[in-house]
Amino acid sequence: MSGVLVNLRRFSVGLLVFAGLLVAGWLTYRPDRALRAATTAVAEMICAKTFVSGLDPQTTFAETMERPGLRRLRAVMRYRVEPEMRAVDASLLGLHASRASYHDGLGCVSLQGQKPPYVPHSDINALRAAGLAPALPDFADVNPVEPANPALKAALDHAFEEPAGPPLRRTKAVVVIKDGRLIAERYAPGISVETPLMGFSMTKTVTNALLGILTRQGKLSPSIPAPVAEWQGSSDGRREITIEQLMRMTSGLALDETNSGFDASSQMAIHRDMAAFAVHAPLISPPGQRWAYSSASTQILARIIRDAAGGPEQTIELAWRELFNPLGMRSATLQYDGTGTMQGHANMLASARDWARLGLLYLGDGVVGDRRILPDGWVAMSATATLDTDYGAGLWTNRSPHVHAQGRARAGIPADAFFAFGLLGQRIVMMPSQHMVVVRLGDSIDADGDIKGVARLVREVIAATETPATAAK
Repeated sequence: MSGVLVNLRRFSVGLLVFAGLLVAGWLTYRPDRALRAATTAVAEMICAKTFVSGLDPQTTFAETMERPGLRRLRAVMRYRVEPEMRAVDASLLGLHASRASYHDGLGCVSLQGQKPPYVPHSDINALRAAGLAPALPDFADVNPVEPANPALKAALDHAFEEPAGPPLRRTKAVVVIKDGRLIAERYAPGISVETPLMGFSMTKTVTNALLGILTRQGKLSPSIPAPVAEWQGSSDGRREITIEQLMRMTSGLALDETNSGFDASSQMAIHRDMAAFAVHAPLISPPGQRWAYSSASTQILARIIRDAAGGPEQTIELAWRELFNPLGMRSATLQYDGTGTMQGHANMLASARDWARLGLLYLGDGVVGDRRILPDGWVAMSATATLDTDYGAGLWTNRSPHVHAQGRARAGIPADAFFAFGLLGQRIVMMPSQHMVVVRLGDSIDADGDIKGVARLVREVIAATETPATAAK
């Protein structure tokens, strides 16, 4: 009998230890938050592509659920579109539900918690109408510019070709600008020259531009310590983090992005105030010494922009007055978190032509027409590689000995090129030596976002537009 009691005690202790480990693991990793991050991503994506882009929600859902991290949830993910409310709900068989609602000119905002989201009181149509004539070329033709050059036409054909099997490339739009002139473009069925398309992390380049504008105005500087109230304690090592270190993703904060659902950049999305969540991350290395890709770092910059501009409404006015209107980016749709802070890390939508206009700003060293938008030297700084990476400060770059930069150069993308990159193969390729901008937008779920296809497109476009004198050099 005593042996049985001993075994029972051992079993009970073991069961308690196991239960304790389960609870500790749950509290540490919070799988519920990862699942909420997934439903939030689905609700926001269907909302934006339905009510901003005007695309079919069923197709959007099918394509979204092919993404890594979401694919395994396909069988249990559910969504509902409410056209009258202009809202989308997503859940996992009714659990971990998320809701996103559309607001005119401001995209879709997620409902997080019981408190309703703050929606900026801004009339986007009035801001658009208040703009002067854009300083960049006005690509006014409502029809796509089909190239007469057979080689250029073949380059577009190849950009839209699909492989025999998955992963599919799903190219949605291609725009080619040479010497400031729109020379070729093509769109997938259902996409027009005016359709706003999701840029994902290409939005980080918009954040870079707004930081540049505020720097030109004397309100910010990359070299100053980031003005984050939560970091100002006398013994807080985070008070030494500079704006440029956040831009270069070398802050040393525990904000590494893995897209697993458990990382800070994924879980940031389930918080009403994204930046407030991100700024509480601890230091894991001295600032400036370690690089790790981090959307959460860029969202901290979005709050810094908001504060420097004077608030949510003032941020929107700044974006339209100083950036979108001068470039003629009439379709630009920034989206916001529940506090009215722009989602500076991702999720802006714009037409392919408007994304190309952003590329022209950087191709022109921050100047459009006779107007300087970005400070002198800003583009060079942004395109200069960070540490031993091929990332600059809001831009990716070929101006680096990194293996990825060298690989792109060997594939035909010039060594002086730099890029705005976004998830699923969103690309703005800026090539000063070619006086060229190439935009490719799509939904490619392969691991590298169809960079091989983009490199082929760039290589063939360059070959098709070379003059005999240029080709001989």
